[in-house]
Amino acid sequence: MLEQLAMPTREQVEAVLLQTLLKHGGVIKEFGSGEEIVREMADEFGLTEPQRSAFLETLYRKENRVKKALLWHRLLFRAADALAHQKLVSRPSQTFQLSGTKEWMLTEKGFDEALRLCNIPYAQKDFLSIKSYEVQKVVKKLVESQKPANYDPIDRSKRISKTTRESALRGRGFRQAVIQAYDWRCAVCGLKIKSPDSLAWEVEAAHIVPNRALGRDDIWNGVAMCHLHHWAFDAGWFTLLDDYKIQVSSQLRYLPSDFGQIGGYEFLRVLADKRIMICLPDREQIRPHQSALCWHRQNIFYAMR
Repeated sequence: MLEQLAMPTREQVEAVLLQTLLKHGGVIKEFGSGEEIVREMADEFGLTEPQRSAFLETLYRKENRVKKALLWHRLLFRAADALAHQKLVSRPSQTFQLSGTKEWMLTEKGFDEALRLCNIPYAQKDFLSIKSYEVQKVVKKLVESQKPANYDPIDRSKRISKTTRESALRGRGFRQAVIQAYDWRCAVCGLKIKSPDSLAWEVEAAHIVPNRALGRDDIWNGVAMCHLHHWAFDAGWFTLLDDYKIQVSSQLRYLPSDFGQIGGYEFLRVLADKRIMICLPDREQIRPHQSALCWHRQNIFYAMR
């Protein structure tokens, strides 16, 4: 039947499915009638209406019944099932246990294969906002951990040395957890935008106690910021008080009037006009810890000196 309708092979569908997963952030929902992803992949292959609407009939003799299924849906499922056997994706039942949503999700192995198929260098992996099953396990652990009353934001056992697979997953899990918690927006200015290919968000996960100071990869030591405000925070131009309001360095008064402007917009001075509170996650449990904020004020923030 595949030959009669000139349907794509399962191997071809597998390759496109991996690329589609990458395009959709590493996850797609189960294949159901009318699902956008089903139409999108059909369009990718240029399927005709007869190809999209053809039915596959399966006869169950013992039950004396015939089951009908759309051939294109069946082909998609078999391709996804084959990818799961190869451990390139997790099955919806596995993903449901992790996220509560029935989705096909890339594994780290599948992520690597999708990058290869899309001719994207592996070096870009750490900068892409793509979910993988292993990284989402890290995210789940980070966001579900109990926020301690007394918290040391410095990991004295942490060493900036050769990156291991475990530390790489932890780092990506930290970034995913933080930017997801802030709805992919900058906590300071609210900027929310991603790349045209949908592979990367502009927002970054800023360590409050930075990596160079052995800051922990915990959600309580992170806040989502755009590139510009991330740089200003790390440079000490502003800090956060315990009530999450912004305090700008008094050094701002010595900044030349034509500095810190973007088309007439004063990206720092506007923060000094009044004590502005950053945008925060709804759950207090995953907001920055006051211990980390205190460390930043004492060690990074450029107050009057």
